[in-house]
Amino acid sequence: MRTVFGKNPVMEALRSNKKIEKIYCLEKKNKSGVDQELINLAAKKSITVIEVNKNKLDSLANDRNHQGIVAIVEDYAYCTLDEVLETAQKKNKNPFLVILDGITDVHNFGAIIRSCECAGVDGIIIPERRSAQINDTVAKTSAGALEYMPIIKIVNLNTTIDGLKNKGFWIYGADMNGDKAYYSERYDGSVALVIGGEGKGISRLTREKCDTLIEIPMYGRINSLNASCAATLLIYEVIRQRG
Repeated sequence: MRTVFGKNPVMEALRSNKKIEKIYCLEKKNKSGVDQELINLAAKKSITVIEVNKNKLDSLANDRNHQGIVAIVEDYAYCTLDEVLETAQKKNKNPFLVILDGITDVHNFGAIIRSCECAGVDGIIIPERRSAQINDTVAKTSAGALEYMPIIKIVNLNTTIDGLKNKGFWIYGADMNGDKAYYSERYDGSVALVIGGEGKGISRLTREKCDTLIEIPMYGRINSLNASCAATLLIYEVIRQRG
């Protein structure tokens, strides 16, 4: 089981029909009315809601901003690549995947999950090692998007990229010294977008695996964007082109 805290993350866990063991909320004398919709939905699903004091909630959320609500939810279930591609095929669409290479900051990871879910990305691929993993901070930062976003955890990133190429994917790597500006490329086929880690960018071997390196032009004195900001910009260019 995992801890999910914050109004939006807990609400989305409820709406997504995840198995919830119980919910802890701030006792009535301190609780604002904004929680009532959430409490009503929990009651409708016969989920136990326990009123506790702020100290208990602070302890459950490890002193992070819980907004008066904490849920104990089933562990996140990772998807397989085949499952994600099969779902895209049923939707009669060219699949769009985001590959994270060395994203270690959990806040960036959560923000990227949120952008991917909002944009309808089919799945996110992360490596088992040297990568941020799903935890309560990721869930909170994603504002509930984690409960809907298919995430694929793989052993070897470069082997997975080779497999995607064999399935007809074109691999685009986001790089500050790319071959062309991101908006000058076409993304109408099966696309996998690689986002590199904070500071270091895409690893050398993965960079060499990319079919095209795309860059975001910089006109100020700072030469790069935050990883989640860059990912969002690139993701929505793909979506824009696909209409």
